[in-house]
Amino acid sequence: MTASAAGTKLTLRLPDDFHHHVRDGPKTAAVLKFASQRFGRCLMMPNTKPPIVSTELAIQYKQHITKAMPEGCTMEPIMTLYLTDNTSPEEIQKAHKEFGKYVACKYYPAGATTNSDAGVTDVKNLYPVIEEMQKVGMMLCIHSEVTHGDIFEREPAFLEEIMKPLVAKFPNLKITMEHISTKEAVDYVLASSDNMKASITCHHLLYNRNNLLVGGIRPHLYCLPILKAEKHRLALVEAATSGSNKFFLGTDSAPHSTDTKEAACGCAGVFTAHAAVELYAEAFDEAGKLEHLEAFCSSNGADHYGLPRNTKTITLEKKSWTVPSSFDFGDGKSVTPLRAGEEVLWSLV
Repeated sequence: MTASAAGTKLTLRLPDDFHHHVRDGPKTAAVLKFASQRFGRCLMMPNTKPPIVSTELAIQYKQHITKAMPEGCTMEPIMTLYLTDNTSPEEIQKAHKEFGKYVACKYYPAGATTNSDAGVTDVKNLYPVIEEMQKVGMMLCIHSEVTHGDIFEREPAFLEEIMKPLVAKFPNLKITMEHISTKEAVDYVLASSDNMKASITCHHLLYNRNNLLVGGIRPHLYCLPILKAEKHRLALVEAATSGSNKFFLGTDSAPHSTDTKEAACGCAGVFTAHAAVELYAEAFDEAGKLEHLEAFCSSNGADHYGLPRNTKTITLEKKSWTVPSSFDFGDGKSVTPLRAGEEVLWSLV
C-alpha cells in the first residue's frame, strides 16, 4: 500500500456528487447535512415515494430539498426526472425550459433497484423521449443493469442488450452510466465517444464481494449494482485514479433505516454521505494517485454535465477518526453508515 504521511493536508476544489439520494419527508434534512459539508452540487435521485415523474413534482421536490438544507448552505440541487413508459417528449421540453442544465433524466429498468417498480419496461418505449433529450442536450443517467440472469452479470448483459443499440440509434445523446461496477463497463466507457462517461462510488472502489459475504452477510454493504469480484474492483480503481476525464464522483449514497437493512429481505443501498470525499481519498491514497483526486471529484463531472467548476475549496487531512455506530434518520429511526464503529483514514478539516 502506498500511503501519504499522517497529518498530510490536501486542498481540493469543492467536489460535486452526481448521484445522491436524500429521500423525502423529515429524512431529507437528516441526511442533507452531510452532503452540504462536502459538495457544491448534488444530482438528486428521483426514486422517492411517489417518484419524481414530472416537472411539477421536480419543482416541489427541489423546494422541499432547499427548505431542508442547513442554515447558510449554498449547495445546489440538480434535479432528475424519473422516466417511465408514459413519459412524453413534451415533459422533456417542459423540464428543460424550467431547469435548463440543472436537470437530467434517470432511466431505471423496472424492478432493478430500490423504488424502481415504476421504471421502464422496454427501452424502445422511451425512444421518442430520448430523441427529444438528444435534441435539447439533456443528460440521460442510467442504472445500467438488466433485471434477469445472474446478479453478478447484469451490468455486462445491459451493455450488450440495451446500451450498444441505444448508443447506435442516438449517437449524440449525452449519457452517464451510473455507479459502474465491472471491468466490462470500464472498457466500454473508455472505448466510447466523449458523450459517454461514468460515475463510480467510493464503496465499489474500496470493497469487493468477499467483504459482503465472507464470514457472514454484511447487510450494510449490500447495494445494487452488487459488489463484484476483486478483478472488477481493481479495474474501477485503475479507471478512477488514472486521470482520465471519463470517470467522476457519484456516491450513490443511499440511506435506509437500520431495521430495513437488517431484515430477512434487506433493501439495497449504502450510506456514505457522512464520509464520502474522505473515503474517495482513501482509495486514491492507497493507489498512490492522490494527484488525480481533485479532477475525479471536482472537475470531470461538472465538465460532463456542462456546469461551471466550483470556485470554493475544501481541505482534507490524513487523520483517522471513528465513524459513529448510527445517525438519526429524521423519522424516529436510525441509519447505519458505512464503516460504523470503524476508522476512516482521512478527515474533513
